[in-house]
Amino acid sequence: MQIQFIGADRTVTGSMHRLIIDGKNYLLDCGMYQGKRKEAFEINKTFDLFDPKGIDALILSHAHIDHCGNIPTLVKNGFSNPIYCTPATSDLTEVMLKDSAHIQEKDVEFVNKKRKKQGKNLFEPLYTTIDAEKVFPLLHPINYHEEFRLDPNVTFQFFDAGHILGSAITLLTIKENGRVIKLGYSGDLGRPNMPILKDPEKISDVNYFICESTYGGRLHDNIEETESKLTEVINKAVSRKNKIIIPAFSLERTQELVYAIHKIFEKKSAPRIPIYVDSPLSTNATTVFRNHPECFDEETVDFMKKYEDPFGFDRLKYITTTEDSKKLNDLEGPMVIMSASGMAETGRILHHLANNIENSRNIILMVGYCAENTLGKKLIMKEPVVKIFGEEYNVNAEVIVINSLSAHADSNELTSYCSEFNREKMQNIFIVHGDFDQQEKFADRLKTTGFNKITIPSHGDVFEI
Repeated sequence: MQIQFIGADRTVTGSMHRLIIDGKNYLLDCGMYQGKRKEAFEINKTFDLFDPKGIDALILSHAHIDHCGNIPTLVKNGFSNPIYCTPATSDLTEVMLKDSAHIQEKDVEFVNKKRKKQGKNLFEPLYTTIDAEKVFPLLHPINYHEEFRLDPNVTFQFFDAGHILGSAITLLTIKENGRVIKLGYSGDLGRPNMPILKDPEKISDVNYFICESTYGGRLHDNIEETESKLTEVINKAVSRKNKIIIPAFSLERTQELVYAIHKIFEKKSAPRIPIYVDSPLSTNATTVFRNHPECFDEETVDFMKKYEDPFGFDRLKYITTTEDSKKLNDLEGPMVIMSASGMAETGRILHHLANNIENSRNIILMVGYCAENTLGKKLIMKEPVVKIFGEEYNVNAEVIVINSLSAHADSNELTSYCSEFNREKMQNIFIVHGDFDQQEKFADRLKTTGFNKITIPSHGDVFEI
């Protein structure tokens, strides 16, 4: 048995790991690499370490684009076997991939108008909506805790990762040459006591664990302070009569914010100002949320009993059409506009930022992780000038960062999760999905808790089990 690390190695995006067992090939995730656009396109369009036609199955941890976003390219290159995931992930993956393809098509169309006038070569999207739709028949939903047999010697189970709706920790049981190997894959590990979702589930002791490390060396703000900070921002917008522009991931972060604002309004902690969710993807993803209450924690279930819909209330409007999106430019504040993408790399958020970033009365509220070289990261770092659609803009708006809403476990939470594994049974912890400095800090912390073998793989590394 071998493990090959292909994506999200010493970086955060583009998760992809290959298992080679008894001559068969299985992928854990097939995510889209995100970063500098030209570099990202080149990385995503080719599979230089394996032949997609030779992959026997794909196990998908969850529906975030950096974990599922390059599956259409995989299928374009010949993959045609089952994709196993939870029911909620299956529903969300359809929504996410359709939107990803649509955004690529529209962004390329927008950019190509300028390039055509300048006599430059025209760009092509990584994949189209038609390519994305070819993925959907391959999706095979598997419930949490259900033991599924991949072949006579390989079974797996999903456990709730508490990261986003339907996210899963995968536990594989592999029989090889008279021995039994337990391999765990964290996917993206969530946090305890987060709104809406259940806490991450513990899995049984494993021999090998592939663990994410996005915040391996950092601590989040207290989740209990999120509501008060968000209340403060809303009240500031009311006093200024301005706009709050929030780049928010359509999946999970948007629903968390809507839920949090709903609670703030019900408590009368801030005046009820208009809230616009300007993203067809967010609207569709929210519909999927409503269809999967089995993933909700007790607090959210109780809230639903009182208010029926935690993701809908007066003063909240979901925007779907381009025409209605453009009308937001002419409206006076105070108001909140949430729009994708969370890293401010694609989608309608770019238009809202372009229209509002130079107004000093406005607020740009950053609420999630942003990879290096993304526009979102530049805003978090408070760079004075940024480029949007190739044009320079002065960042005059106030940039406020709330770290407590992160859906990723922080250093303490990651260490706590791993600490419950039996150290004698654990042969190796592979640290992935993190910037190298975060991975090193996480590895050092794990060593202090008694784990002896910890590896930070590089792109293409192969390990024999």
